[in-house]
Amino acid sequence: MRLLATAAIVLALAGCATQRPRYSAQVIDRVLADAPYEAQPGKVVAAESAFARMAREEGQWTAFREFSAEGAIIHGRNGPIDARTWLAGQKDPEQAVQWGPRAVWLSCTGDVAISRGRLVDADGMVGTYVTVWQRQSDDSYKWVYDVGTLDDPQPPAAEKPGPDEIVVSGMDLVRGHVADCREAAGPPPPPMPEGLYPEGTRQGGGQARDETLRWNWLQLADGRRVFTSYILRDGTWEAAAKLDIPPAG
Repeated sequence: MRLLATAAIVLALAGCATQRPRYSAQVIDRVLADAPYEAQPGKVVAAESAFARMAREEGQWTAFREFSAEGAIIHGRNGPIDARTWLAGQKDPEQAVQWGPRAVWLSCTGDVAISRGRLVDADGMVGTYVTVWQRQSDDSYKWVYDVGTLDDPQPPAAEKPGPDEIVVSGMDLVRGHVADCREAAGPPPPPMPEGLYPEGTRQGGGQARDETLRWNWLQLADGRRVFTSYILRDGTWEAAAKLDIPPAG
């Protein structure tokens, strides 16, 4: 249905072959660039897979630098830090963390995406991460926010996934969620769910240009870190990726 809707939009803009086009080629190109079919979870999974592969083959922090967007932040234990500034002074560890997404959420037009997945470190400890992605002018995806934590307690050794199980090799293992598109002249999205936070809490976040995917991070005074996100579906906000990390996490 989304492909058919996009085709209808393009035909309406271009007009038939025997008539003078109602809109310029540049306008049509912009419609195609932001068309709903651009919101494809597979593109984000491909970017994440390339990111993880570079970490394994060329070095962990080398990959983080290469795939970071301007202004990207890493949410560490003491709060978010500027990623590129911090990464500039880091040497690649001998063995990189390995990871793979389990679910991806995209805005209607695909300009912002959020992935949530599992990781395993060099010592075999497993955990969970969340990454926010932003589509660039060349149609590639770069990450703008990253947070992760190890499981506490760790699962029993017999139940721990190995590196081969962590790294996703097939699209059938990843759940994709795409936001509903808003009508240009339609009503604004409903208010976001609000929470009450203790004094001293720092927070930040962002949203897609089309306002169909939003995300928020919190750094509480006691060291607790919280990531929440919401996707617009059926006229209301649905919870998307979430990660709540205790102070020692």
